[in-house]
Amino acid sequence: MNRKGIMIALGLIVLAGAAWFVACAPPKSEPVKTVAIADGDFDPANWGKAYPLEYESWQKTKDPKPAGMSKYKKGFDTDNVIYDKLSEFPYMPLLFNGWGFGVEYNEPRGHHYMLIDQLEIDPSRLKAGGACLTCKTPYAPMLQEKYGANYFKDPYIDMHAKIPPNFQKLGVACVDCHDNKTLNPKLSRWTLNQALTDMGKDPKTAGRQEMRSLVCAQCHVTYIIPKDAEMKSTAVFFPWQGSKVGDISVENIIKVIKSSPANGEWKQNVTGFKVGFIRHPEYEFYSRNSVHWKANVACADCHMPYMKVGANKISDHDVTSPLKNNLKGCQQCHTETPQWLKDQVTAIQDRTVSLMNRSGYACAVTAKLFETAHKAQEQGKKIDEALYNQAKDLYLEAFYRVIFIGAENSVGFHNPTEGGRILGDAVALAMRAEALLRQALTKAGVELPADINLEMVKYVNDRGVKKLKFRPEFEFKDPFGIQEMLTPVKFSGLPAAPAPKAK
Repeated sequence: MNRKGIMIALGLIVLAGAAWFVACAPPKSEPVKTVAIADGDFDPANWGKAYPLEYESWQKTKDPKPAGMSKYKKGFDTDNVIYDKLSEFPYMPLLFNGWGFGVEYNEPRGHHYMLIDQLEIDPSRLKAGGACLTCKTPYAPMLQEKYGANYFKDPYIDMHAKIPPNFQKLGVACVDCHDNKTLNPKLSRWTLNQALTDMGKDPKTAGRQEMRSLVCAQCHVTYIIPKDAEMKSTAVFFPWQGSKVGDISVENIIKVIKSSPANGEWKQNVTGFKVGFIRHPEYEFYSRNSVHWKANVACADCHMPYMKVGANKISDHDVTSPLKNNLKGCQQCHTETPQWLKDQVTAIQDRTVSLMNRSGYACAVTAKLFETAHKAQEQGKKIDEALYNQAKDLYLEAFYRVIFIGAENSVGFHNPTEGGRILGDAVALAMRAEALLRQALTKAGVELPADINLEMVKYVNDRGVKKLKFRPEFEFKDPFGIQEMLTPVKFSGLPAAPAPKAK
């Protein structure tokens, strides 16, 4: 073949190769159409016109997750079961008796259900007023600004009715977390802005990676709803006063709760004490010197990992536990297999649950001893005041630690060393309180058995308007012989006690 023929042949080969490359190359990313999102637009569908992929993944928060992905935080799985924490941890209904959480306390479903779950809860829980909407609806800041004090104290149903009808079941939405002009993370809640300011942190100085946790901290935190003399709600605030960013300790949270009688939100029936409460303190727990926090890992890195959709890379807005997403969030940094990673998580959670049970039942025993002490006082017996007061203070310190970890939604994983420290202290505090009460009661002439009957059925069954009952499908975790305390009354569905071994 002459030189000219060779050149022609090479040209044809190049053209053919180019044609093949054009035909087989992945399609170019289609640019997002320019859509102006109006100020104060609460409708996620309008935001979805500009960001359809994020909107589509956000809608998946309503879908049940595969069953069996998480051992403890089952949530709402493909078996369509909503999991009852009061059956899973029977010391909780005893400690929470007299309070909405002692009536119905379920594992959370996806973000889609955050307001729906409030509306579907046992009606006896809808007494705290509009304050309970603060984290649940994007309309909360507007309602608070418009109605002032009435936003907090008016009945929940009345304040909920002021949300536009089309959005009365809408939970967290785009406007809660994003600036409508830049799409940068945004803090929309006065509660978090005030809490950061109280700690000397200007919210406007937060960097982008910090904001990817702070937008979650608008809701995934504990808060206080102080009450007036008529037990009407007066505000919502985070108990971070005296803390620092990265060092919001359970000790300081308890100190703030105990600093004012107004922070006592309810009366614990078994003890008669007016107490506060601690709710889902994920941000406080995670940010206190945990390994991942120190590595500058944001909440969104694990719970909203980047994903490919066609030729596009987006942050997954189907916000969920990495366990329910095949550990994809973890594999951005870790090279181990999903099963290996899951085993590590489960090992941490198993240890945490063991300590939760030990500390929870220790608190329950002490609470019942306070009940005994009060009955003895009614019968004219004199209880040593110094011993009683010391036991009460130790009991409350233990109680708040128990509910801190019980309400934190990672079952210890967000900060394993801190979780072990908190629950270890709770065990020691509760057992010391028990010893002091036993001493005071014995001194008053009250005879006590070695094992205190917790009368658990009284607290677990026939709860609220729905008359909820113990769910026997839950495995009763009894590593410390707690079942002995339940006699002579036992739950249906509890495993039978093993037969004594022959001597």
